[in-house]
Amino acid sequence: MKIFDTSRQSVVDFTPSVPVKIYCCGITPYDAAHMGHAAVYLTFDIVRRRLGDMGVETRCVRNVTDVDDDILRRSRELGVHYLDLAAEEMHRFDKDMSALGLLPPTSEPRATSAIPMILNLVDRVLENGHAYRADGSVYFDVSSFPGFGKISHFGRNEMMELSAQRGGHVDDPAKRDPLDFVLWQPSMPGEPEWESRWGPGRPGWHIECSALALRELGTVDLHGGGSDLIFPHHECESAQAEAATGSPFCKYWMHVGMVGLDGVKMSKSLGNLVFVHDLLEQWDPMVIRLAVISNHYRSDWDWNDQMLEEATERLDRWRSAGEGDLGIEEVRDCLDNDLDVPGAVEALDRAARSGGVSVPAARLLGVNY
Repeated sequence: MKIFDTSRQSVVDFTPSVPVKIYCCGITPYDAAHMGHAAVYLTFDIVRRRLGDMGVETRCVRNVTDVDDDILRRSRELGVHYLDLAAEEMHRFDKDMSALGLLPPTSEPRATSAIPMILNLVDRVLENGHAYRADGSVYFDVSSFPGFGKISHFGRNEMMELSAQRGGHVDDPAKRDPLDFVLWQPSMPGEPEWESRWGPGRPGWHIECSALALRELGTVDLHGGGSDLIFPHHECESAQAEAATGSPFCKYWMHVGMVGLDGVKMSKSLGNLVFVHDLLEQWDPMVIRLAVISNHYRSDWDWNDQMLEEATERLDRWRSAGEGDLGIEEVRDCLDNDLDVPGAVEALDRAARSGGVSVPAARLLGVNY
């Protein structure tokens, strides 16, 4: 099996440990899952299905970021407790993902469950000389870590721009360098807080995933999410984990392209989201799944309703063709070639035209009928 590894910036042989330890960044549950989320989780679902088809066990961790700036801000706006908001949205998320046929994760730990591990990690980063204290916060010192940038390969200007866009608080006057990032911070009035030797407060976003990944898996074989997480989230997550442990954090990094609407990336701030639960009210879940996976995982692409109509026609053709024994080896070959799901879909189209679709081949794509 070959995949595109972000840190190596090339398609490489995927030779993980067994069982394969997978960490896929989960949602911050302050709103419903949209098509960008679906694209990420369906991608990792198909990876797991192909590995299972090879007889290889996987351990998949998909975290829940149940405390961070976004969920706390949204809970204030709605006037509800942040954990109540998280519980409501996670219920809807799990229901949506189950409808799309996702294999359940091995574990789905919450950030709030890892506070002791987070405190321990921050301590170790400080003791190893990669962090400093200022104005009640603890910051990671990027200048102390030569490997910072090895995942994204971005230059400083691009890092600055993306950090400013994605909650990096580059104008924080307490930082020595605008790219330094928070490990621990004082809580604002009304926010949850935990005791620490640096004062009461709450963790930064990036340290939550480092703690959960190390606690649940140790060294990670395959880590990923949307391509918008490459920087700063995954760059920072990896740097602080390695600064704390002195060991490699992750063997392979896999990132999924952005889903747009009318040429603009879907985002909550723009309000241009297409939600999974809305589509499920009108469309067969397998149609939605097929519409999403017909795009290559590394590509940025635009969502439109015509995709659903095309996926409906395709699924009807497969069903009408009946069951056959064609397509399985072609599908396997496509998936082993950097998860070429569009190629696998075309292989099943050919099988349908030739007399019948292999049900095991369709199930490798998670399409059950």
